[in-house]
Amino acid sequence: MDVGFTTEQEEIRRTLRELLHKRCGAEEARAAVDRPEGYDAGLWATLAEQLGLPGLALPEAYGGVGCTPTELALAGEETGRVLAPSPLLATAVLTAPLLLALGAEDRCAELLPRIADGSLTAALAVPAAGLALTGDNGGDWAGGGRSGGVQARRAGDRWRLYGEIEHVLDGHSAGVLLVAAHTGGFARSRTLLFLVPGDAEGLVRVRQTALDATRPLARLQLRDVDAGLLGDERADVLGALARLGDSAAAFLACEAVGAADRVLERTVEYVKQREQFGRAIGSFQAVKHRLADVYVRVQAARSAAYYAAWATVHGERVGGLALAQALEALRAAAAEGIQLHGGIGFTWEHDVQLYFKRAAGDELLFGPVHRLRAHAADAARLFTEREVTV
Repeated sequence: MDVGFTTEQEEIRRTLRELLHKRCGAEEARAAVDRPEGYDAGLWATLAEQLGLPGLALPEAYGGVGCTPTELALAGEETGRVLAPSPLLATAVLTAPLLLALGAEDRCAELLPRIADGSLTAALAVPAAGLALTGDNGGDWAGGGRSGGVQARRAGDRWRLYGEIEHVLDGHSAGVLLVAAHTGGFARSRTLLFLVPGDAEGLVRVRQTALDATRPLARLQLRDVDAGLLGDERADVLGALARLGDSAAAFLACEAVGAADRVLERTVEYVKQREQFGRAIGSFQAVKHRLADVYVRVQAARSAAYYAAWATVHGERVGGLALAQALEALRAAAAEGIQLHGGIGFTWEHDVQLYFKRAAGDELLFGPVHRLRAHAADAARLFTEREVTV
């Protein structure tokens, strides 16, 4: 394993950081989340045109850049630093890989180039998104990739969907939805994925109030909606969701590390300026120790996130464990940031509270941390009785 970044990876990170620094400051981010779509469409178009960000991990044959999920995860670290509101996670991380893995050639040729150029956004509608990212959809972890909220029935060459799904990332604004639904009734139930246009008749989309406003969520109601099957009925949808979960967790881990690093930077800057008893509070040993502990957590989480990003394309599934460590680091960095900023830290007007909400919101959506670790332990069979040969 080469622990250094390639020239291309460094260039992606540098260019993205410079662009976001210019176009996605605190004021811009706050204004973006108040828009109906929940993000700045102009910035999204710029990220697509100048950097090819939506198609970073898509093949060149479909208009993408041709990089791997590793580069996409490293880009996530930069978007996480500024808490950039964008459809990147829903479109490029959760939906596009499933289209590429399970979609027919004609379907991929129709949708993926539009995703790559930023003209089409997409959302993955799967109940219990957190379990879908970390569980293997079997045993005690069943439910993540299963879709009890939506049922599908065949209607000639098409399908009709009915049901409801909550907490769908960018579901209120996405141009196309990828919906997981039950088919076959109770006895022969199986899960399939269906494509639903954002303006389909019978589809009701309501934006929900989210703890973290930079991650817009929606409730979807499907009232006998016409849908097209993605791929083949024999496709291993649950397996595809489980594989997607690991790469998505690696992306989220890098994103959380970027956010933790930035809130730590802001806190260090503040304690150097704030004075108490005639000296900067950052000079007090107790404050130094608290920040040093956070620094160690962030660096450890960064190492785990980078390894997970690398392992994504090398067949090793460690994304969930890296995500657990990154979420803990972000929560610790954000909590200390609020405490050390004193009375202004928890106010709505100050930016540090946004990082705390990102930490709490991510754990609600993709955790909690103890379940992420429990699943990793189950996958490694740490607590499974094994026969010992003497």
